Amino acid sequence: MAEAKVAETVNELTAEELAAIEEKYDEGSATRAVGAKTGFLLRTVAITFALYHYFTAGFGLPADHWHMGFHLTGLFILTYALFPIFKTKNAFAVKASSLRFGNIPIYDIILMIFGVAASLYVGFAWHGIPAIGIEEQTFRMGNPNKYDVFFGVVIIVLVLDLARRTLGWVLPTIICVFISYALLGPVFPGILQHPGVKFNTFVSSMYFPQEGIFGVTLWVVSTIVFHFVLFGVIAQRTGLGQLFIDNATILAGRYTGGPAKVSVVSSAFFGTISGSSVANTVSTGALTIPNMKRLGYPGHFAGGVEAASSAGGQITPPIMGAAAFIMAEFLEVPYTTIVIAAIFPALLHYVGVFAVVHLMARKLNLEGLSKEMLPKLGQVWRNGWANIIPLIGLLVVLFSGYTPFMSAFCGISLAVIVGMARAHSPASLIYPAAFIAFVIWKYMGGGFELDMAFLLCAGSVIGVFNPQPRIQIPEMSAAMELGVKYALAVGAASAAVGIVVGVINTTGIGFRIGFMVTSGASALASDIFGFVTLGGLLNFLTVEDLQLFISLVFIAIACILMGAGIPTTALYIMLVSVAQPALAQLGIPPIASHMFVLYYGVVSEITPPVCTSAYAAAAIANSNPFRTGISAFSLGLGKIVAPMAFVYAPVLLFVSSAGFDLLEFSYTATSCIAGVIALSAAVVGYWLAPMNAIERILATIAGLVFIAPSWQADIFSIVVIMPVILLQITKKNRAGVVAAAE
Repeated sequence: MAEAKVAETVNELTAEELAAIEEKYDEGSATRAVGAKTGFLLRTVAITFALYHYFTAGFGLPADHWHMGFHLTGLFILTYALFPIFKTKNAFAVKASSLRFGNIPIYDIILMIFGVAASLYVGFAWHGIPAIGIEEQTFRMGNPNKYDVFFGVVIIVLVLDLARRTLGWVLPTIICVFISYALLGPVFPGILQHPGVKFNTFVSSMYFPQEGIFGVTLWVVSTIVFHFVLFGVIAQRTGLGQLFIDNATILAGRYTGGPAKVSVVSSAFFGTISGSSVANTVSTGALTIPNMKRLGYPGHFAGGVEAASSAGGQITPPIMGAAAFIMAEFLEVPYTTIVIAAIFPALLHYVGVFAVVHLMARKLNLEGLSKEMLPKLGQVWRNGWANIIPLIGLLVVLFSGYTPFMSAFCGISLAVIVGMARAHSPASLIYPAAFIAFVIWKYMGGGFELDMAFLLCAGSVIGVFNPQPRIQIPEMSAAMELGVKYALAVGAASAAVGIVVGVINTTGIGFRIGFMVTSGASALASDIFGFVTLGGLLNFLTVEDLQLFISLVFIAIACILMGAGIPTTALYIMLVSVAQPALAQLGIPPIASHMFVLYYGVVSEITPPVCTSAYAAAAIANSNPFRTGISAFSLGLGKIVAPMAFVYAPVLLFVSSAGFDLLEFSYTATSCIAGVIALSAAVVGYWLAPMNAIERILATIAGLVFIAPSWQADIFSIVVIMPVILLQITKKNRAGVVAAAE
């Protein structure tokens, strides 16, 4: 059977086919065809948008209301130009009509103009416009004039439309429910009832800075997230992504199930610079999925491996899909604290994926790649060593305490130098010369320490000796344009999610939902306590423990359902506003509760029926999308159980408020890893030998209980799993005797 699969012909996909897959499953990638002149104009707008953010990151941001207004202006122009009102089969084609300009319908141009006007109105009217009776903004807070109300309504409606066009109906529908709750408070029953917010007050709160659309969500995306999306695209274009894949192949390719393990490692590497799970899936899966199928993995499993691995990139330090920066902003802690806290949970996810991949390879008797198929370490680094310079520069600046946007500025600058400047091309040396001049200017003004200035200058000089072919200006412009395109959906979602944050701050619904969840969980825990504890035999469980577990399950399900098809950054912002108050009421430390909602939000990307990463992987693997989604979900067991583990044992996050205890951490981490491996064996149906149904059930029970951090739970798990271990050893020995006799 395995040999037949190995012999199966696996067709490689072209770059155009891969781009089509990404456009199909990443809603923010499919765009309308436009005329040549319009296309040139839009490329100019996109590159100007990218350069504006790049230069302001290095040289200083304008006032928040102007900066976010400029960001929204770019979003309105590009989104209304590129995304049709409805995504029908013919919506993206070129259509000749007197009511279209460059294939953009006139109604989209009108909406674009209104959106730009509403975006810039806040800046123009900030200090008042006496000629038309507009007072200074301070005097209008809570008491908006007719212009404020008009432009406020315009921007609320159009921001929801941006989110709908780029991401579909799920997010706008959720936001409309929140808007209805704010305006119609008295009609809601019970604890959800509130006096309601007056329409003008609501519009003012959603429009003016500090809350709503111009709040922290849009600020973080426009000052941090976009820069890292742009860095990821440029760094990939200059060769960092290929360097990751080659080194992952060298590290893992030779072992049992090699190509699948390459997928895990390369996706983890690539996820550190990628802001999109679908983009990660397509970029690395184009190589790893065909290789897995050649080795003998079923198509749905190969696609599931890539989807689960790629989704893991969103929770892998140091970038974490840019959610780490937003989390640091919300928690008001250093960015390094978030990165340190995320190390073990990410490791647990990849341990789970690795375990399933390894056991499946053992079950199918699959070997690794031959020595001839592996890249040569020396050759890979001789050709690609320079591509690591931008990532090193970005991380060093970031971990040295400088702002995230300054680190992104330095990372992008070094990526441009490594890609475009060469020592043998004197004209191209203008790029390192300009960046070195910037570094010296910052050092002279006290912005950089001497060692940092020296390191960045050295990186600039060394980068010009990159042996790879030089990237030309058109190619770099295309990379910037692609970065802006990727950022449109994230920007639209962040602006729209700002409405949710504003409603929660205005109405207090987060705490009301939290009370409902904890009260419901308490009642259910009391009802089923006797049954779950076998009449009190399992005395290590209390009603409070059961209430906490049920509450966590409720919140996890809500996070998965709300997260369907929403970018990581916007998803985290929304979930932390809605679900985190419930976790806080349960006494969970803030950093653990924030990590919890982020993890389960990301799980939605590999949870059927809406699992975009798995569907993209299925298209590459030519497999059943739903089966691929199920495979990805089962492979992501580590990501599913990790949040439960660090909620019960915050020591796993290293930065628990109770302090870090190495002995407690070692014991708890070992218990969690044992649980993940037991669950992985149950999923595959193989450990040392094939497992029957009873063995898989016992392994599942033991694996789940292992996650609970207590010695009583571990003793129970060991008692449950011991018969399975003994039976597996017996089966293996018997199989060995039979093989020897043959």
